[in-house]
Amino acid sequence: MSECTHNCSSCKANCSTKSKQDFLEPLNAKSNIKHVIGIVSGKGGVGKSMVTSTLATLMQRAGYKVGILDADITGPSIPKAFGIAAGVEGDDDGMIPPESSTGIKIMSVNLLLPDATAPVVWRGPVIAGTVKQFWSGTVWGDLDYLFVDCPPGTGDVPLTVFQSIPLDGIVIVSSPQELVSMIVEKAANMARMMQVDVVGLVENMSYVKCPDCDKKIKIFGESHIEDIARKHGYPLLAQMPIDPSLATLVDAGEIEKMDVNYLDGAVEALKRVRNVK
Repeated sequence: MSECTHNCSSCKANCSTKSKQDFLEPLNAKSNIKHVIGIVSGKGGVGKSMVTSTLATLMQRAGYKVGILDADITGPSIPKAFGIAAGVEGDDDGMIPPESSTGIKIMSVNLLLPDATAPVVWRGPVIAGTVKQFWSGTVWGDLDYLFVDCPPGTGDVPLTVFQSIPLDGIVIVSSPQELVSMIVEKAANMARMMQVDVVGLVENMSYVKCPDCDKKIKIFGESHIEDIARKHGYPLLAQMPIDPSLATLVDAGEIEKMDVNYLDGAVEALKRVRNVK
């Protein structure tokens, strides 16, 4: 066994002297962020980025200074939702994140590519390094809330986010299918393993409203999210419907023009989040 150098940041040993703080990346010197919230899901296709965009918009409307770190490096969609195509500028202090029409600061790999449709064909360590760079190399300025839109699953990049960024809590996004409910438990168990607080659960695509009679139609069958929330002791923050108007706004890059209150419960829960740093 090699001699301990006491440099935990480069050590791969599972040493009892390591703490969660040893893995954290430093925040950019020109940044001050009060709360960092991860938006996660156990699998793809549940509308995690939609929830991230909606929450950021609502928190901005509530008077908070908001930013989004798009950690879904191979499937970035946040800039599209906010209609941002401008590239990232920088100075000696770091990268300057573009701002949306209402002032939400956004950093995404799509803002660094010459073509937004160019695939990001990178291996895991490079992707993980990019996420860290977005955290420590971006001049975020003063923010009340930074939302981290994580890629789906419990693999390398979500692990990097959990270990490298001081999360004050996460919101887990799900959909009604029973299979997805099982995957939600994986995300919940990962949060417990990584000692990260869960703000609550958001179920997306819970139902669709009939345009004629206003009846709620549960396309994916009965939801199991309340059972999971009860099992783990997590608040159920919202059950969002399939809303074509939101999809239309995202496609137009105008998510900030939305006029719905599906996530009001999540907004109130985020206002109560305590800073852990």
